[in-house]
Amino acid sequence: MPTPRALLRRMVFPTDLGWMAVAGADDVLWRLVFGHRSASAAERALGPHWLERSRSAAWNARLQRLLQQYAAGHYVDLDEVPVEWGPSSEFARRVLQALRRLGYGHTTTYAALAAEAGSPRAARAVGNRMAANPVPLVVPCHRVVCCHNNIGAYSAPGGAAMKRRLLDMEQKRMPICRNL
Repeated sequence: MPTPRALLRRMVFPTDLGWMAVAGADDVLWRLVFGHRSASAAERALGPHWLERSRSAAWNARLQRLLQQYAAGHYVDLDEVPVEWGPSSEFARRVLQALRRLGYGHTTTYAALAAEAGSPRAARAVGNRMAANPVPLVVPCHRVVCCHNNIGAYSAPGGAAMKRRLLDMEQKRMPICRNL
């Protein structure tokens, strides 16, 4: 967790995926929630830790713009958004870093992500880490699915329906690669 209270900022803003709230310091994202019906619900979803230790401010206009464009269904590369992983195990960091390398519109399974992170028998642990992801969309846990065409659960408001919406939205906007 960030230490200097004065550096912590949070913003709440509307998107096509519902109200979002973000928190962080400098240009680094620490927490993101989305899919809420109101600004106050999104802010509460950040959790008491963030509400007590941050102040509301126009913090990161570029991040807000990127997230609003993403939520509107535009192809947006969120890979360059700096993220603070916070206190986590080495395994958790490997999982989250491997997931960030998964491209827009692509999916992987819990087992494949576990193998990519160097622990092929840790699919259940990957699922637990996805459920605790502090920055969904930027670390795209919605792209991790079960095997056999089952998309699995999702911890954002709307659950599996929101996950399906995100996957469908990305499939429609995948960048087209052409050989020149």
